[in-house]
Amino acid sequence: MAEHHYWADRMADEIIERVENDPILRPIVEENGYFVYDEKTPSGDIHIGSGRGWVIHDVLAKALRARGKDARFVLSSDDYDPLDKPVKGMPEFDKYLGIPFRNIPSPVPGYKSWADYYFRLATDRFPEWGIEAGLESTGEEYLKGTFDDAIRTVLNNAGKVRAIFERIYDKPYERLPFSPICERCGRIGTTVATHWDPEAELVTYECREDLVKWAKGCGHSGKISPFKGAGKLPWKVEWASKWPSKKVIVETAGKDHFTKGGSRTVAIAIASEVLRYPPPYPSTATEEGPGYEFFNVGGKKMSTSKGVGVSFATITEHIPVKILRFLIVSYKPHSVIDFDPSRQDDLLLLYDRYDTTERVYFGKEESERKQELSRIYELAQTGRVPASMPPQLSLRHAGVIVQIVGDGDDEAIALLQRRGDIPRPLSPEGDAYVRERLAAARTWIREFAPARERFTVQASVSEQARAQLTPAQAQAAHELATLLREGPHTEQQIFDAFYAICERVPIKNTEFFKGVYLLLLGQGWGPKLANLILTLGEERVAALLETA
Repeated sequence: MAEHHYWADRMADEIIERVENDPILRPIVEENGYFVYDEKTPSGDIHIGSGRGWVIHDVLAKALRARGKDARFVLSSDDYDPLDKPVKGMPEFDKYLGIPFRNIPSPVPGYKSWADYYFRLATDRFPEWGIEAGLESTGEEYLKGTFDDAIRTVLNNAGKVRAIFERIYDKPYERLPFSPICERCGRIGTTVATHWDPEAELVTYECREDLVKWAKGCGHSGKISPFKGAGKLPWKVEWASKWPSKKVIVETAGKDHFTKGGSRTVAIAIASEVLRYPPPYPSTATEEGPGYEFFNVGGKKMSTSKGVGVSFATITEHIPVKILRFLIVSYKPHSVIDFDPSRQDDLLLLYDRYDTTERVYFGKEESERKQELSRIYELAQTGRVPASMPPQLSLRHAGVIVQIVGDGDDEAIALLQRRGDIPRPLSPEGDAYVRERLAAARTWIREFAPARERFTVQASVSEQARAQLTPAQAQAAHELATLLREGPHTEQQIFDAFYAICERVPIKNTEFFKGVYLLLLGQGWGPKLANLILTLGEERVAALLETA
């Protein structure tokens, strides 16, 4: 087997090897393929941290398909889970506490339910993200009877399930592992199953007023068949039951689920000891394996239920999806992603990493990590990989350009072409690429760039700026203007002239730059000066400096 350097390719090899050596999984895969699965409760606006898991599963499925395997990724909406806390700013939904999300009205017209709205808010963006996933509803799967065999097995072995919980948590577990939907009030969060009759296959239950603090049951009691969507299994039992029911081969999750004694510990024990199904990769019958690390923004883990973090549905309004996908696929799942577009140079460095990876992929730059970086570049794309390297434009330089020309893309492209930064003419693909980078630069300047990256070119030198100049700064500005009138010059020639002028005047380098920036930008700082001068044009800059 070929040696692979990229994390998803190595994991795909491990998954294939595991299946080929497992007598239970091998025939399942021959019939059903490599089923890659993930789940999300649509309790609210889903954060980008969940998006990391979706991209990981998408990439694993792609890596398996690259090896000729029949692999598909499916994401299920855990819409049978109940609303278990008041919704901030939406008190009108308090009456639905304890009711499954799929049975709660949508907060926005045009959607089937609360669950449908929040799930689609994220998954409707999947094509934009390049995520290839089938979409399912856990509630629908319950209603179809997909989990009926697992429910029957769990209830028939309730003693074993109880023993697993008590062994892992070292405390009594007294309830039956099933939550009926109350036939009177429709709540699932307030019901408790008290008896299972295996002959009649009926569950006795109560809808209690005081079972939980966040919802009040109606007091109804009754008997129901647990099948065809009449209720659901508790989360940790449900997780285990989905694996044999759906024939899951791969399913990872955030590391909080994979802590020793956590939900994955319970699920792999139930899957192995009760349902007799090998837990999906990366777990085994005895080991949880590693979950993926958090996606932190500014050092904070994001949470849907607490309203913390950046929305998966809206983050691409601020950062292009290709760059976000690159960020995710370039990190191993077991590495923390701590990213804050407003922090120092986080976004600039991310774009620079992307551009370097692109150059390596197209053979324009050498790297010992070429194989790994090439795979990262391929899997970062949301569509087909470009046939040739696009015309590159750094985010920082694009930021300078858009602050000089304003909102006009055509004017910006013409300026870049005059400078020789991009080719003339541009292909349609190249034109789209440059416009995308210019748009990203405008967003960066508007929303994230620190003050040192922002400027406004002065139409004329203000009296206030002129009054702040020292005699040495004014003399240096005049000498620079004289030099520029003798142009054209290269960037390096202008840069060398700065220091020659500083020696002749004499003036400290810092004071020289501060004076020139005051005249050009009305502030004592700005982007790289030689590049700024060439971008503005030597004649235009000379005219401003001569008024010092």
